Amino acid sequence: MMDLSIKLLIAHVLGDFVFQPGHWVESKNTRGLKSPYFYLHGGVHLLSLLVLLNFDLTYWKSILVIVFTHLLIDWVKLKLESRYPARLLFGLDQLLHLGILGGVVFIHKPTEVDFRFMYSTEVLVAVLALLLLTSVSSVLIRTVMSKWKLEEDKSEDSLENAGKYIGMLERLFVFGFILINQWSAIGLLIAAKSVFRFGDLSRAKDRKLTEYILIGTLISFGLAILIGYSVQYLYDYLWTYQDQ
Repeated sequence: MMDLSIKLLIAHVLGDFVFQPGHWVESKNTRGLKSPYFYLHGGVHLLSLLVLLNFDLTYWKSILVIVFTHLLIDWVKLKLESRYPARLLFGLDQLLHLGILGGVVFIHKPTEVDFRFMYSTEVLVAVLALLLLTSVSSVLIRTVMSKWKLEEDKSEDSLENAGKYIGMLERLFVFGFILINQWSAIGLLIAAKSVFRFGDLSRAKDRKLTEYILIGTLISFGLAILIGYSVQYLYDYLWTYQDQ
């Protein structure tokens, strides 16, 4: 099962990312089904699948299904591009492609899928930690920092919600580094953020801005460390309890 899954995934990556130049995508977007690159794209997927499956014709029906549904999904995506955001369509497009591949794997290598693991304590703790690191921490930090408002801060001076996503990503990185016990990596992350923030901190009237950034950063890192340690403790407790 794993062997077939990896082969199909490699074929998908080759066809959708490696061997699809930018001008192919542009031509498909502007000309749709009239673009020759639309069909070349299908041909690349067909060839990739044949090569990776070692030209094993026992898979010929599945290969045709994968290529046909891939082109069909791409065509629907082209039709919807003017109505929906590109990032949403890209995500749905990839999910549908992967779903087709998963269905093919299941047909050829049927196996019983047990979803009960999703309700295990370990998984639920991980889900709770991710929610705390992202949405909950963002609201908490925003609430604490609302005490101060810098007059020079303007929404048009930065990307929309950039600070929010940067904070989420840094907390997720810190959380991951704690779980794998890489404290030096956390130090490098702090140093990297300081370097990127140097331009902000060196501006005129920088004292308030410096204090504002430091408070937000320390709260963000502190929450990530607290959550990381808590999850570590819970996992250690659960594993110790299960071994008894």
